[in-house]
Amino acid sequence: MGMGELTSVPGSMARRVRKELFMFIIWTLLIVGSDAREFKQGQSIPVFANRVGPYHNPTETYQYYNLPFCQPSGGKEYKLLDLGEVLEGDRLVSTPYDMKFREDRDNQLLCKKHLSREDVQAFRDAVKGDYYFQMYLDDLPVWGFIGKVEKRESSKEERYFLFTHFHYDLLYNKNNVIEVDVSSDPLRTVDITSASEMEVEFSYSVKWRETKITYEHRMDRYARYSFLKEHLEVSVPQAVFKSSIACKIELVCALLFPEGAPGGYVSGTWFKMLGGHNWVANVMLTAVLWFGPVTAVFSYLNTVAIFYRSTAALPFGTIVIIIFLWSLITFPLTVLGGIAAKNSKAEFNAPCRTTKFPREVPPLPWYRTTIPQMAMAGFLPFSAIYIELYYIFASIWGYKVYTIYSVLFIVFIILVIVTAFVTVALTYFQLAVEDHRWWWRSFLCGGSTGFFIFGYCIYYYFYRSQMSGLMQTSFFFGYNALVCYAFLMMLGSIGFRASLLFVRHIYRAIKCE
Repeated sequence: MGMGELTSVPGSMARRVRKELFMFIIWTLLIVGSDAREFKQGQSIPVFANRVGPYHNPTETYQYYNLPFCQPSGGKEYKLLDLGEVLEGDRLVSTPYDMKFREDRDNQLLCKKHLSREDVQAFRDAVKGDYYFQMYLDDLPVWGFIGKVEKRESSKEERYFLFTHFHYDLLYNKNNVIEVDVSSDPLRTVDITSASEMEVEFSYSVKWRETKITYEHRMDRYARYSFLKEHLEVSVPQAVFKSSIACKIELVCALLFPEGAPGGYVSGTWFKMLGGHNWVANVMLTAVLWFGPVTAVFSYLNTVAIFYRSTAALPFGTIVIIIFLWSLITFPLTVLGGIAAKNSKAEFNAPCRTTKFPREVPPLPWYRTTIPQMAMAGFLPFSAIYIELYYIFASIWGYKVYTIYSVLFIVFIILVIVTAFVTVALTYFQLAVEDHRWWWRSFLCGGSTGFFIFGYCIYYYFYRSQMSGLMQTSFFFGYNALVCYAFLMMLGSIGFRASLLFVRHIYRAIKCE
């Protein structure tokens, strides 16, 4: 279940939608990088808390103050986020940390807090669930664990301890903040195993050191390391950093490229060449072929996230923006592509003379039917990529960093080539036994690798990860189902086009003879 109530940002919904929409339009018109922020000695550096969540469930995240942490004396304030940060599940909020540039602090009191029975239970559940927190200091992310669990060998009893003191190591170069790390003091903890109420003092310390790393390279460390938990005491937690600009690019590409003008034109051209007449229905089908399943899965996942009061739930304004983009960009482009295909002069020129009445297909053994053929067609391409799948899954659903993109590109090329050749071979065997129904068979055989990938998803979830819970399970299988569906369509199209080229070639050779 979720932790606490989801705090809403004040303001009218219409005003927030207009503001987010205006920010996104400005970004799409002009993509610029932010300048380096410079500080003077003694100048305050804002520290924003982002979220908390269980370590083994990376998608399950909650707002920072869902746990009873110390709050600013003047009240918490939320930072205005752009669309990419909202899509990542960020909810940046102010904290009572008072950090000043190049000023060390030792045992600085954060607050004295009375923890009620409910507060202690919330912290105990968080420590038991191996919760971490994420904060931002000058746009630099930092991670730490909330507490630790100790097991006594004699009684096998588990004791839960809450960290009450954190030490921040910061590096600077001239007037720029370069690096930030956080560590806990294992000697300054509070036993919350059986306590009902207690008084707790939270504190922190800050140490500044100079470095030769320039501001332009301060993000390099996030591309080299991962958020590895070698022990429960926080040493130097580091994780994959994903910029909001990258998220925006992924969003725009996901909305435009699966459909749009190219999709409408290609589908309309083939529809016309194969004798179709209801081109409006074909355009509508093309428009919803990808957006429809994505909308259905997203609606379910967002409902689950709202039920859990998780930051993974997108606000209403963000959903309106996404629908706005599809309605005013992707759908009109798809229609324009379909109109261009309708007015084109494309024709299906068969390489030889054809008859209007198909020949009767003779009885075939079971292993030449569709499902066994799909199993054979999907196994070989999957065997070429399954080793790489582990590293990809460990990066997306874990805290590993994937860096060998050149190998990934080579594996993708091998996947395409193997899919094409296997589908062509099965099409040849199908035609050899006088079975002319190769059109949809070639598509299904080529795309059958998607079913194997989904089978690997099931194996990875239950045997290679420690994810659990309804929300994480829903997000894992929901998003992976969309990925497998995309592979089904992509590789199925490759198999069909390869088979069509092969069939044209062999029947053209027959005509020449």
